Amino acid sequence: MATRNRKCNLIIDSCCDLPADLVESYDVEVMPFTYIMDDGDHLDDLWTSMKPHDFYERMRKGESPTTSQVPVATIQATLEKAAKGGVPTVFVCFSSCLSGTFESILNTWDSMKKDYPDFELHIVDSKLASVAEGLLVMEAVRQCDRGLTASELAEWVREARYYVHGYFTLDGLETLRRGGRIPDVAAVAGAKLDIKPILSFDIDGRLAFFGAARGRKKSLKQLMHIFEERFDANSQNAVIIGAADATKEQKMLVDQVLKMPIEVAMWQCSIGPVIGSHVGPEMMAVVFWGPDRRENMLLTDRIAKAVSGFKRGSSKDNDADAAKE
Repeated sequence: MATRNRKCNLIIDSCCDLPADLVESYDVEVMPFTYIMDDGDHLDDLWTSMKPHDFYERMRKGESPTTSQVPVATIQATLEKAAKGGVPTVFVCFSSCLSGTFESILNTWDSMKKDYPDFELHIVDSKLASVAEGLLVMEAVRQCDRGLTASELAEWVREARYYVHGYFTLDGLETLRRGGRIPDVAAVAGAKLDIKPILSFDIDGRLAFFGAARGRKKSLKQLMHIFEERFDANSQNAVIIGAADATKEQKMLVDQVLKMPIEVAMWQCSIGPVIGSHVGPEMMAVVFWGPDRRENMLLTDRIAKAVSGFKRGSSKDNDADAAKE
């Protein structure tokens, strides 16, 4: 892990859906998730051993991949490698509201602490997934290279995650129905009306319906409208256009963003197999930096958040990772 002259190391997971060559250049540790297809288990190695088109073609032909939490043995090996290295480390994880792996990491480290009492480890819930998590990781690497300590980087991630905006549309509602996200009747009605959902993440890291459009073209147009409305040109200018084997639509969105009178650092990413198992082929995503998403909370939700914090004996939004470090 990390050979650069840094004050801390960084661990990420494969659900960030960043290109393998880019991640390799970052010099960080990557913990792989697993997905299961008809021919058995596969490691999510950022499309090194399987091409995105091959994976999504198998889904189009009827395969229904499944996913599981990262095995405890894999988590333990990842943490042990970092601990033996001795360099203070930050572990940025896939949203705890979408996977139980985050909790498994916390529990595994709790059982290992006694063997590495002097090792400084910060386990942080990104409250994001896929290329939205990837955008956060990209900037976390830059902050690490700028010289932040492990504790400073962990605090940076906890604040920065709320400024990452990720919006995506699916080709249909069937994958959400299979995953139990929506009822069968809604999926059937949506299919008849050619409804394409627009989704995002709430501030806790859950999937949230942001809107809907009738037809593919309108859903992509809606993604562009959201980007134009919410992109903060005065902040970090990185933009990711993610696609689940939808090359034509991905190029179209990239071209539209690049034609805008703004300077952006554009990245094109393929949605990984773990996320892809749940969203299906043709998913399109636009991810960028924007205003603090906590400012969009409903008043009633803000009250609930404040009451929850008071009950825990803290006035700030302490998530599980802060409480267990």
